[in-house]
Amino acid sequence: MIIYIFWLLMVILWNYGFPNATPLEDVIMAIIIGFVAYKLKKFISDPTILRRNKYFGNKK
Repeated sequence: MIIYIFWLLMVILWNYGFPNATPLEDVIMAIIIGFVAYKLKKFISDPTILRRNKYFGNKK
């Protein structure tokens, strides 16, 4: 969820920061922003993945 919010914020900043960008520039930036968001998944862990499930082997 954090990565999606970051991606959305970057897209909004790009669209309002460069309103006169050509469609080709928009596509290139969308690819770059998507690539950065994909790479951030390695550094920002999703807390729902780390949550322990009490039904599968955890004693808590």
